[in-house]
Amino acid sequence: MVEAIRKLLAHPETKDLSIDDPRTTERRRKIIQQNRFLWRIYDEWYRAIAACIPEGPGRVFELGSGAGFLKEYVPDLIPTEIFSCPDIQVVLDARELPFEKASLRAIAMVDVLHHIPDNRAFLGEARRCLRSGGSIAMIEPWVSTSSRLIYTRLHHEPFDWKTKDWTFPDSGPLSGANGALPWIIFERDREQFLADFPEFEIQTIRPFMPFRYLVSGGVSMRQLMPDVTFPLWCRMESFFCTWPQHWSMFALIHLRRR
Repeated sequence: MVEAIRKLLAHPETKDLSIDDPRTTERRRKIIQQNRFLWRIYDEWYRAIAACIPEGPGRVFELGSGAGFLKEYVPDLIPTEIFSCPDIQVVLDARELPFEKASLRAIAMVDVLHHIPDNRAFLGEARRCLRSGGSIAMIEPWVSTSSRLIYTRLHHEPFDWKTKDWTFPDSGPLSGANGALPWIIFERDREQFLADFPEFEIQTIRPFMPFRYLVSGGVSMRQLMPDVTFPLWCRMESFFCTWPQHWSMFALIHLRRR
């Protein structure tokens, strides 16, 4: 039954392509631009990330830029991706960053951390590359009472909030994932993170957006609600935000290098 619903809701632009095919990422950029409900969500996310980027010396790069448009909000951004696709300046693996020590003032990402097979390796590289006062700013999936149901029943990516490990098998650049990892690292295992990476301070963890991304269809499903309903869903979420432990699908996470 669940699989039948997934197939019914699958976006026609990408349903016949592998998620690891670079053409899927290219088509997702088109989906975001055409789905104005979804575009407004990304606009909100990018404004939140841009606000976390400090002033001063150093470069800013984004992991997993393929389908997005963060560069419109951070003009000096270096867009990167794990495979070659249009408008990408650097192809890289987050576990081995090609930047000099203390050369970056910020690392930005949207829905990327949970696709990195070894987050300790990435965090170690981020610690090396960020200057003092530099930031990591990200929007990632989050574990809540409602999101556990959505991510495990309706979403195509693995979502294991009970795993003890911060890693997962390196099966593919996008198919490999654990959507619960951001919550595991920065909430459930927060004390372990701070002990292993004392150079980082957690500035912000803000769970939010329990409904809007789902009803927008995201980048992999058909749009479920018309554009005109966007303000209504915003008002509804403003009520439910009082209980983020129960009603959230994503979180803004902001780390600062000491």
